[in-house]
Order: sequence, then C-alpha cells, then structure tokens
Amino acid sequence: MAVSIDGAVSLIPVQSATAPVSPGTGGVWLDTSVTVPLWKRWDGSAWVIFSGAGAANFSDTATGTYTDGGINYKYLTLTGTGTVTFDVAGFADVLVVAGGAGGANGGGAAGGYLSLSGIYVTAATLTVTVGGGGAAGSATGSGVAGSPGSFSQVSGFVIPGGGGGGASGISLERSTGRVGGSGGGGGGTVSAPGGTALLTSTNGNNGGAASSSGASGGGGGAGAAGAAGVSSTHGVGGDGTASSITGTSVTRAGGGGGGSAAGGAGGGGTNGGAGTANTGGGGGGSVGSAGGAGGSGVVIIRVVV
Repeated sequence: MAVSIDGAVSLIPVQSATAPVSPGTGGVWLDTSVTVPLWKRWDGSAWVIFSGAGAANFSDTATGTYTDGGINYKYLTLTGTGTVTFDVAGFADVLVVAGGAGGANGGGAAGGYLSLSGIYVTAATLTVTVGGGGAAGSATGSGVAGSPGSFSQVSGFVIPGGGGGGASGISLERSTGRVGGSGGGGGGTVSAPGGTALLTSTNGNNGGAASSSGASGGGGGAGAAGAAGVSSTHGVGGDGTASSITGTSVTRAGGGGGGSAAGGAGGGGTNGGAGTANTGGGGGGSVGSAGGAGGSGVVIIRVVV
C-alpha cells in the first residue's frame, strides 16, 4: 500500500484498474486499466498523470546510513518535537512510537506503535511530534493510577500513548487499567480488569487483569498483551515489536510489568522501574511504593539513497 501523508490521509492501492475512492491530496495510483500502466497523482480535485515516484529525500542531516541487501539507506531519528523537510517527493518508510504510560500497582502500557513502508510524501516540511512518557502512579494506600503517555504524530498520522496502570485499593474504578494505544495492567485486590487497547495486532494490545489475591496485571505491549496476575504472582508486561529501520533490529514498545514482575521486551519497566526512553516502554508497577514513569516515544524516517 502507498499512503499519502500530505494533508488528508488515505490508504491508496499501489496498483488497480479502478481509481481509489476518496483519496487524500498527494495520494498516488498506478492505473492498470490501460495497456501501459500509468502513474497518477490526486491533486485535490482530479487524477493527473505523472512520471512515477522513486525514493523521497529529506534535506535534514541524517542520523545514520547503512547498506542492506545491496540497497543504501539513510534515516532520521527524532526524539522530540520538530520538523523534517523533504526536498524530493517519493516513497519513504516511517516508524512512529508514542509515549509509554506510568505504572502504579499494574504495569503501565506501551505507547502505540505504527510501522509503515512505501509512504508517499510530497516535497514539503512536515511537523513531527514525539510523545513523552506518562508520570508514575502510586501503589501505596488508596493509590493513584499511572498517567497516560502522550501521542506521537507525523503529519496526519496520530498514534495514541499508552494507558496507565491501575492502582491499589478496593475501588474498581481506581484499580482498572487505563485505555490507551495499549492498555494498562489492572491493580489492587478486586480482580480489576486490564485496560483496552485502542490499537490492535502489532500496534497495541490489552493489559492484564489483576487477581483477587492482590497480584497486578502487566501492561500491554505492541506485540503482546500484558499477562494477568494469577493468585499471588504478578503479570509480566507484554513484549514490544522489533524493527530494523535503522539497520539493526531493535524492539520497542514493551509493556511495564505488574507489581514486581518483569517488563516486556522493548523497554518495559520492572518492579517500579521507568520505561526506557525513546522506546515508548510502559513504566513498571510496584508493590507498596511508587510505580515507574513511562518511556518517551520516537519517530524514525528512512529513505533509499
């Protein structure tokens, strides 16, 4: 699939005998209804023929370069709000990870995760927002749930932050894991459910439920749900998802572990530890003390050179 991130966002088929419906401005289409297929681009009011697109190019200083399978790449890593300037229109790959949530008793959830290949970008300067991690909650007394992570955004793509981990106490409202890109783990001693993920599959997963014996659930990760607390055993955080967009496989967006349990692979916090910065990892839950803060997100853009 090719996608326009110029103005309105629309998934556009790379090739089809019929024109896509409701395209976004800058969307591209390979028209196969003719003997010699034609590249066309939606200019906002009509499909216009153009010569086709190769690799996009950004004029910002690259964070790094590498070669894989005989293809040369450069990439730009953004760890805070800023811009990226494309001086050549074409196709790029984009990874967007939102901020992880804070843990309390239950583990904080990982930030939402989106990896897209073949994004068509016009020559323009795009605004990038990288979400921060959510503040830790409290696992003492009546408790305070972990705060959600902040969203990350590249042009029209907005990815939600993780949901906070549930707190201690007998209040189901306070103990339930929070909703987010992935869902926070349930906390407390009331069999509190885990939070629901707003995203699915490799983008986000639900948090684990708490047990009636006081074991908290793990926060959801991009690649797996948080584990539920079972009897007195706290649930581990859900694993994140690996990407090789920088030339090396890196796992990001792991959920925080519930209570004293381990965080998920990809930056999830363990036993009150913070989620790892720039992975979108959820903060770890804790028993009788403060949980961990969520880790900040990241945006990475790659082009062929």
